[in-house]
Amino acid sequence: MPAYVFANIRVDEPIAYQRYVQLVPGTIEKYGGRYLARGGRVEVLEGDTQPGRTIIIEFPTFEDAQRWYTSPEYCAAKDVRHACARADLVIIDGV
Repeated sequence: MPAYVFANIRVDEPIAYQRYVQLVPGTIEKYGGRYLARGGRVEVLEGDTQPGRTIIIEFPTFEDAQRWYTSPEYCAAKDVRHACARADLVIIDGV
């Protein structure tokens, strides 16, 4: 069953964030993931959500998504993101 990583990222330092953007795609591919949405137009229909850069990544399984998030490759990229942005990330089981 597929799983999805949903991320809402609020970028504080756009120039520094570009390094993160360069590092991440290879880590996602290594764990079988693929982007479904990556920073496009967002419209809030209900609620108080303050969307930033919205990303949805599909992985073959929930466990693959977990392995990606905790992998040494992504942890290095995550350190870059932590220095220049704030984020909410969740893994969601597919149907």
